[in-house]
Amino acid sequence: MQKADYKKVIRDKATALGFFHCGFSKANFLEEEAPRLDQWLNNNYHGKMAYMSNHFDKRLDPRLLVDDAKTVVSLLLNYFPEEKQADTSAPKISKYAYGEDYHFVIKDKLTELLEHIKQEIGEVSGRVFVDSAPVMDKVWAKKSGLGWIGKHTNLIHPQNGSFFFIAELIVDLVIEPDGPIQDYCGTCTKCIDACPTEAIVQPYVVDGSKCISYFTIELKDELLPSEFKGKMDNWMFGCDVCQDVCPWNRFSKVTKEARFKPALSLLDLTNNDWKNLQLETFDLLFQKSAVKRTKFEGLKRNIQFIQKEI
Repeated sequence: MQKADYKKVIRDKATALGFFHCGFSKANFLEEEAPRLDQWLNNNYHGKMAYMSNHFDKRLDPRLLVDDAKTVVSLLLNYFPEEKQADTSAPKISKYAYGEDYHFVIKDKLTELLEHIKQEIGEVSGRVFVDSAPVMDKVWAKKSGLGWIGKHTNLIHPQNGSFFFIAELIVDLVIEPDGPIQDYCGTCTKCIDACPTEAIVQPYVVDGSKCISYFTIELKDELLPSEFKGKMDNWMFGCDVCQDVCPWNRFSKVTKEARFKPALSLLDLTNNDWKNLQLETFDLLFQKSAVKRTKFEGLKRNIQFIQKEI
């Protein structure tokens, strides 16, 4: 097979697996990102996410993750749901967590894609990555032309908005890289203006330690910071505010991935149901869900924190 055919082989299979975009970039040191990441960590914007300060060099150089790495293949998988939570007064869950845990869904697809590459192209060495290793996925997706990083620091695709997951294959295969596209945020500041906790401290910079997603998922403290009482916008797991207000998400399309379809029993729960949530119900609802990350005690903590009467 000619090298010029590699992209078509990979893109065709990626499309068949449900990914709606696939781009390629050269696996090298992220020189521009190094000082930005260093400054972000020095500002303690990672809060108590200690893992963010680990493996600094590996975050910036995929060749330290995969021997003889030549190419980063970035892929986007849509999760935008058609359904919504029925009770508008109920504590809210981020859309990405309505269905099955994306780690499992995407890893299955990436593993199949890597096997297909080996069968069609030959001896190829590589690894799959789904938000579980020190890979700067948004940066690589930007470099490969899959969108631009918006002022809320999420990747935005001009035809699909930002409600998608990003994943990577890092391989020892030389593939012609794609180039980045233009930033189309312009003068818009809707995401900055809408953030309930003012976590977007300046365009393109988020103080992670003030983000609702950080409080409701990453922070393992017994109590949430009292200064954010009344600012959580009723979110109990994650937060979609900056994406919901982004004008580019008018182009979001409903996902076709069956494993991301939410259980109606989850969306039908009322405010009172959540308030009285029991461990058995939690285990049943979130058996294969990303919400398990908070554990039962963490979700109850979040629900109690956002209840108006408390």
